[in-house]
Formats: sequence, C-alpha cells, structure tokens
Amino acid sequence: MVFRSIFETARRPVISFELFPPKTEAGERALERHVERLLTFQPGFMTCTYGAGGSTQQKTLDIVTRIKQRWNVPVASHLTCVGADRTRLRDYLSAAAAQHIDAIVALRGDPPRGSATFQPMAGGLSHANELVELIRAEYPQFGVAVAGYPEKHIEAPSWESDLSFLKRKVDAGADIVITQLFYDNDDFFRFRDRCDAIGIAVPIVPGLLPIASFSQVQRITSLCGASLPDDLVGRLEQAGSDAEQAAIGTEHATAQAESLIAAGVPGIHFYVLNRSEAAAQILEVLDLSSSNEPT
Repeated sequence: MVFRSIFETARRPVISFELFPPKTEAGERALERHVERLLTFQPGFMTCTYGAGGSTQQKTLDIVTRIKQRWNVPVASHLTCVGADRTRLRDYLSAAAAQHIDAIVALRGDPPRGSATFQPMAGGLSHANELVELIRAEYPQFGVAVAGYPEKHIEAPSWESDLSFLKRKVDAGADIVITQLFYDNDDFFRFRDRCDAIGIAVPIVPGLLPIASFSQVQRITSLCGASLPDDLVGRLEQAGSDAEQAAIGTEHATAQAESLIAAGVPGIHFYVLNRSEAAAQILEVLDLSSSNEPT
C-alpha cells in the first residue's frame, strides 16, 4: 500500500501537499501552475479535499486523476461520511479504484452547515473508523490516511476520548495519521507523546498551514479549534498589510518545519490552499528536494 511504501523507503522526511477543487476554469489553470511548482520539491504524495457534503466530489476525483496521469505522483482523495450511505461510499471508492487513485484520506467530516452535531444518513456511517473498516474490507488496494488533532478535536469531551477514537481508526487499518494544522510545536509534541503512550505506532505527520493573512487564519482556527501563540498574534496585529502578515506567516511556518524535522517527524503535510509561494519558500530553506528518494 502506497503510504507504507513511501514512509518505509524515504531517506528524509516525506513532503506532501493538500489541494482543493477550484471553482472556476481560471482557478483550475492556476492550480496546474502551482502544482507544477510544488512538484519540483518531489512530494511523496498529494491529497485533494472536497466541498461540504460532497458538493465537489467529482471535481476532486478529476483533479487527483489528472495529477496522477500527467505527473505520475501518488495521489489521495478525501472521503467523508457526510451525506452518504454505504452504497454511495462504495460507488465513489469504486470510481477512485477505476482511476487508479492510490489512497483515501478517510474522515467522518464536519456536520452540515446549520447542524450542531453530526448525524449519519440512513444506511450511512457514524465514525471515520467505520469508513476505514469498509475500505480495508472491500478496497484493500488503497492506502488510508486519517486525521489527528494536536489540540484535541473541537467536539471531543476529553483528550482520552479523542485519542481513543484515533486509536480505533488506526486499529481499523489506517496507514498514517495526518494532523490538523497547529502553530505551536509543543502542541504537536505532546500529541505525539500521547499517541506513543497508547500504542499508536503508525507515522504521525504534522500538518502545517502557512499564514497568508491574519483575518484568514483567525477564521480557520476558529472553525477547527486550533490556537495561535500570543507572540505570533502580536506580530500579525502590528503588521501593516497582508503581504507583511504573509511574510511573518512564512517565517513562522519555516521555523516550525525546522524544529519538527530536528525532532524526527516522518514528514510534513502542507495545507497550501492551492498556492505554491509560501510552501516553496519554506522548502527552499529546508532543502528537502531529495527527501523521498528510496534507499
């Protein structure tokens, strides 16, 4: 399976990128340019999310298929339990298998807008571990990634319950854990230690989102329950423009990446928001262009 092969044979930390489906043809053309730039850093794989409730599922499949066919890089499609019964999930997995997609990022998904809690549809799945079990039982050719939360999932009542759910996903057959974004590496290191303590032994890959603007990152962190260090907030508040804020964000993410690599992480997953500039600047500093050459 692709994730196991990638991480077992990599000589240096594995770099990967998350994309999302553009809404316009101009956005699709721009995405191709940014993908070409990102590919110069030899990523181990790329992932693509989709809109709320599966609204862009077909576009997601089209994007990962195009990247796979044009550039021959391993790709993973996101898949959530939102708005889908088992038949619809199987239909998507069958379509992804027919296009030779390498892996699935298996997620429960967020509650639909206007809903306070997640409710599965009739015949659907309630938790991501059930989706992992379905994939492993019926589509074993896929690699499977699942999500982890360095600052605890926003809905979890306790750390113990959150880690219990994560272990269920791993025990169901997940190959790797990719974390939610975070801005204080100590949060990640505590999370990694907690995972180790309960026997989660698969690669835990930190996810980084370089800040493009203060207003944007405030909105994103409020939705996912992540926090911003006070000193970083102070610097962003004092910056006079989005460009200055983006420069601070890139500098902070570079320092995060350097510290994470020094601490022995198996890879870094960049949430690039369909852009390449910040990730390229960070990776040029890190000089990990050959990170995924096999031994």
